[in-house]
Amino acid sequence: MNTRPPFSGFGLGLRPDYYTHILETRPQVDWFEIISENYMVEGGKPLYFLDRIREHYPLAMHGVSLSIGSTAALDMGYLTRLKTLIERVNPLWVSDHLCWTGLSAHNSHDLLPLPYNAESVRHVAERIKQVQSFLGRRIVLENLSSYVNFSESDMTEWEFVAAVAEEADCWLLLDINNIYVSARNHQFDALTYMNGIPQDRVIQFHIAGHSDYGDYIVDTHDAPVADPVWELYRLAVRRFGKVSAMIERDDNMPEFSELMSELATLRRIAEAEFPQLETVRSEAAYV
Repeated sequence: MNTRPPFSGFGLGLRPDYYTHILETRPQVDWFEIISENYMVEGGKPLYFLDRIREHYPLAMHGVSLSIGSTAALDMGYLTRLKTLIERVNPLWVSDHLCWTGLSAHNSHDLLPLPYNAESVRHVAERIKQVQSFLGRRIVLENLSSYVNFSESDMTEWEFVAAVAEEADCWLLLDINNIYVSARNHQFDALTYMNGIPQDRVIQFHIAGHSDYGDYIVDTHDAPVADPVWELYRLAVRRFGKVSAMIERDDNMPEFSELMSELATLRRIAEAEFPQLETVRSEAAYV
């Protein structure tokens, strides 16, 4: 299995709205994260732009359809297409979500939570091991934002995430906004969550915006990052150290300059904790 990826700096989600701008202006972004499924195709414009942008920037791959928590058999057709894309991209790392997305060939098109108990840990960890064996690399799994709890749960979410990572020997993508959203919705302490996550497993942070409806909040990725999430990111940097981080935006797409402003904030917060912060480009990088 591959070794821990190096600190790669600060990135943005690669979205079609910005393809041309990125190629024409070559913005000062350390890396971009792609949604894997958007490029698991035979050809066309998505792969054309992927290849051109890949000439200038390292890429990370982030999926939404692995459904690692499902009780349905692993989709080997999906995994084969994913492996083909990995070979094409040579990504910094490959991530997906600690969830399930469907059952019996039905895709819910949503990221669904799991019961937090020992049975779920064993089930998910075994499936992760199978995926890692097939891909020949460790994968990275992201914590969800959640809106319901299961009566079958007998451990906290952070205990569950930590147990899965240790049992499966995989990496973690810590979504700071998701922690904040779930902490508000379920009334737990976000810092307690972060302190329960093993430091040596976290290789990436996601930072995003959400929609606040008062009694609950929803992870929508359609708004600027909220001040409490920036503060939680600062505390995450203090706890986990030099971890590659990125801004996610998926709706109400702003001018690219707004994303660059948030990226500058991301970098500034990290550099305040680590003044000599330097990006280590991996062999996947091209300049």
